[in-house]
Amino acid sequence: MCACVVLVVGMVAAINLAVPMLAASTLRPSASALIWIVDTYVVFFACLVIPGGAAGDRFGRKGVLIIGLVLFAIGALLSTVAPNVPFLLAGRAITGVGAAAVLPNTLAVLLHAVPAERKGVTIATWASMTGIGGVVGNVGGGAVLSGGSWRWLFAAAVPVSLILAALVARITPVSARHDRKVDVPGALLLVGASVALLVGIVEGPEAGWSSPLVLTGFACAAVLFAVWTLVELKVGHPLLDPRLFRVPALRSASLGMTAIFFGMFALFYVNASFLQYGKGFSVLMTGLGIIPLTIPVILGARHVGRLVARIGLDATVAIAFVFVGCGLIGLSTSDTQTPYAAYAAWLVVTGIGVTLALPALSAAISGSLPPAQAGVGAGLQATTREFGSALGVAVIGTVLTGRFVAALPPDIRAEHDPHTVAQALIAAPGRSPEVIAAFVSGTETALRVMGVSVLVLGALVVLQARLSRTTPSSRGKKPRES
Repeated sequence: MCACVVLVVGMVAAINLAVPMLAASTLRPSASALIWIVDTYVVFFACLVIPGGAAGDRFGRKGVLIIGLVLFAIGALLSTVAPNVPFLLAGRAITGVGAAAVLPNTLAVLLHAVPAERKGVTIATWASMTGIGGVVGNVGGGAVLSGGSWRWLFAAAVPVSLILAALVARITPVSARHDRKVDVPGALLLVGASVALLVGIVEGPEAGWSSPLVLTGFACAAVLFAVWTLVELKVGHPLLDPRLFRVPALRSASLGMTAIFFGMFALFYVNASFLQYGKGFSVLMTGLGIIPLTIPVILGARHVGRLVARIGLDATVAIAFVFVGCGLIGLSTSDTQTPYAAYAAWLVVTGIGVTLALPALSAAISGSLPPAQAGVGAGLQATTREFGSALGVAVIGTVLTGRFVAALPPDIRAEHDPHTVAQALIAAPGRSPEVIAAFVSGTETALRVMGVSVLVLGALVVLQARLSRTTPSSRGKKPRES
């Protein structure tokens, strides 16, 4: 089950390493297309992961898990042979659907298979795999991409997912089914609303923030999210019942998980291009360059439960956000002359925050729902993580593109109007130092914006959690929420 988690989460991170290759490939994607190549997988993953958990509850977790791994392989195969960007996006979407069927059912299978006294440790281990999966995606992706083509990344995922499907069929126990219908309208509305929101964010730098496309995207997102809420309140078996968020512990933990992944995967998106363009690292060295982030995750995850018991959930989450936010701001001070050791130190700081946040927030979400909704609870965790990842990539990509274009020399901007480093280097091959300097300036601004955003979101999460414990309506429920 942990290997399945690492595969589907690792793909979210690994694709970031391929961004420079994709930008310079014969596909010639625009800046917004690059973000969509990364985010299409994440959006379908995020929006369909709760239906994936509900499908496992209803039709059998083992069967849905196997189907998800097969779909993952099919999508990866289509991405491998993609002749153009739309074909690649279709492959990424299918892979995301497969991942959505895989992730929630891994936790549901584990919770069914282990005895009650081991469930806490099991949840912590599973949650740690989501963080480690991001790093494995970077390191493993770097090793695969060192072969010279972005297509190798998707080709390598095909046999891995098929082998895991065979192992699941052989060793995974069959769990009880629950009579829960899958909310197809709710899933479609959530996908549509999320895509519309990202259209507004991603297309802004190139199309213009006042363009009809961007304004329509934001307007459709608002309408579809409102319709989705109304539908979910009325159906008998909602995809995600909005009333669940009346539980303060669930509400604050979900927001906290979204914010942590918002910052972490924004870092993954920028880190790959910064180390390759700004520091001159090879793709393999770039993958290895993220390893310092994993050190706290590997060494510290098992101790987080004891820290929460000693100082409380609110204090642990507050410390986590301080480390992640300050780590991102520290990374924003790096330029082409900064020693890698200093850059790595800030990665460790960020990793400490991620290590504190993941087990604590995962346990808080799981503990807020009854055992019969284990699949939906795991799906909610995955939705918050992947939706945060998609937003993080979209926002940092948008800020990076806007600042990069503004920092380019005026003549390059006027004559060629490039929106990616690859476009600028092709248009002005003799002026690479100026292009790289503009990119580094964009990276610094983007990381600083993300760091401040994470700190603000963290303050809101902790404040909301504390206020919920002081309101009259929450006092009667305090023991359960704790």
